[in-house]
Order: sequence, then structure tokens, then C-alpha cells
Amino acid sequence: MSTTNQYAIRGGVAGRERLRVLSRTMHPATTALFDRLNIGDGLSCLDVGCGGGDVTLELARRVAPAGRVLGVDVDETKLDLARREAGEAGLRNVEYRLLDIRTAEAGTDFDVVYARFLLSHLPEPARVLGAFHRHLRPGGLVLVEDIDFSGSFTWPDSPAFRRYQELYGAVVQKRGGNANLGLELPVLLADAGFGQVGLHLVQPVATEGEAKLLNPLTMENIADAVLQDGLASREEIDAVVRQLYDFAANPRTVAGAPRVVQTWGRRAGF
Repeated sequence: MSTTNQYAIRGGVAGRERLRVLSRTMHPATTALFDRLNIGDGLSCLDVGCGGGDVTLELARRVAPAGRVLGVDVDETKLDLARREAGEAGLRNVEYRLLDIRTAEAGTDFDVVYARFLLSHLPEPARVLGAFHRHLRPGGLVLVEDIDFSGSFTWPDSPAFRRYQELYGAVVQKRGGNANLGLELPVLLADAGFGQVGLHLVQPVATEGEAKLLNPLTMENIADAVLQDGLASREEIDAVVRQLYDFAANPRTVAGAPRVVQTWGRRAGF
């Protein structure tokens, strides 16, 4: 999170459009997680790596009218878009701030700290979870959703998908991340001092619709990083993207996005 070019997936306006598709696909699972953990009126929430603010707005609606939400990110373009959308939605209990939580403090009085698809991109996830712990009140709740990319799949087998899977893992690793971090999360939370750690697994799978488009969209949005790192040529990238879109358009195929591990825990004390 220290710089936007560390992030393997394209940022800015172009990256925001992919995030909209991802957010709509993940909405049922993420809102079910919030229901499970009773995220509601009056809570103070911090959304770390909030991107375009889709989950931030969901949290703001849930904790209104007495609660508040702060979304932080290092992509000012996405934050500007998020501020505009919050205004259009008429939400007054949400704020967005340009901030790297590893090097700056957002406050120490939050009831909830949340992050989705952030830690797998960072070199030191344990350090970030330590920062989450510091930002919570005693008894506060941490919620993390992140991927195990090794669990993604297609049926039937797709060479283009296998190449995309290989490139995604490599480009994230080049930047210090771990595309298969998800299953480590419960241990990482426990080691960071959280108790009452819980775990739930979800996975978007489809024969049609937006969930099936996540693979080609993500391949498009890592193209710049793949080229920068010398992992594939433009010609190969374009061919993989085209084949992934063709696969997604075929209703007789199945595509599974990465497994998503949902974890949570509490800071000790009340």
C-alpha cells in the first residue's frame, strides 16, 4: 500500500470499473459476513484499502445514523470517485482519506477494522494486521477477506486460464505479495494478538454473468504490470485476454474465481 505502482492491478478510473464488477459479485458474501458479525448502528468503522468505496458505503449505511466510517487508500483518483459517489448517495457519515496505514495513524478508537483483497498484495501482512490491532478499541472486531488464488478453476480445462493464473501469481509475487495468502489468515490473526478467530470460505462460480467476467477483466488490469515485469509480451497478453473473454461468453463452460477466505477476530478487553 505504500505506492500505487506496488499494486499489481491497474488503479485509477480504469481499475475502478473492474472493482465495480468485483463488488457486485462479492456483495452477497460480504453482506452475509456483516450480518453474521452484527455490524450495525452506532459502530465506528475503518475500511483499509477501500479503493472505490463500495464496501465503505455498505458499512456507512449499516452503522447509520449514529455510526461513522473512514475509508483509507493510497489511490487518490479512486478516493475522489468514492467521495463523489458518497455525496450522490446522500451519506454524511463517511469520510475518505489518502493514507498508508503502515506509516500513518487513522485513529485508535474504531469498533471495526475491515480489509478486502489487500493483504495478499503486501510484503508484510503480519505488520499490517498489527496496525489493525492498534487501531481498534479493546473488544473491537477485525474482518478480513482475501484470496487463495490456487483454488480458482475452469471447466473444461482452459490453457488461457492456466496462463492467466500463472501470470497473476507471478506478478503479485514480484511485488512482494502472496496470491495464495487466504488460508494463512486465521494463523496471522492469532499471531497478531486477536482472539475468537473465525473462518468462512466462499467462492464465486458461474456459467454466465459478471462473476464469469472477473478472470478476463483481471487479466486486462494486470497487463501493465505483466509487461513491466517482462513476464509476457503484449501479443501473448492480448491473446490470453481474448481467449478468456471467449471462454466467459460460452454458457457451456464454468469459471471459478479465486477462493475467498473470510476471517475475523477480536482485540482483547472490553
